[in-house]
Amino acid sequence: MEKKVVILEDDADIREIIEYILVEEKLAVQSHARAESFWKDVQDNHADLFLLDVMLPDGNGIDICNQLKANQSTSHIPIIIMSAHHQLMGDGKCPAEDFIKKPFDIHDFVQRIQKQLL
Repeated sequence: MEKKVVILEDDADIREIIEYILVEEKLAVQSHARAESFWKDVQDNHADLFLLDVMLPDGNGIDICNQLKANQSTSHIPIIIMSAHHQLMGDGKCPAEDFIKKPFDIHDFVQRIQKQLL
């Protein structure tokens, strides 16, 4: 069975690139531009990994990370946060398993995704 990555990224170009990379890696991908649709999908579908942007038009990836980790049904699912603002990850604000700084190296990005899906 394919592993499923759920993406929350508001930048359409970045979202499209990430989708392409992950599909090439034989992963199932569900992507969202807004927190509202992300939450609807999380409730209805199983995910093996969450890939969250921080700055969103209708939410904040760090807050979403904390909510996912506090929820018993999603707390076990690995989370990778992506942002150009690495300083946002200080002080243990989000218990994500990994952080990817934008812009990212594609090879490094794929390795980090695969590591969390093992």
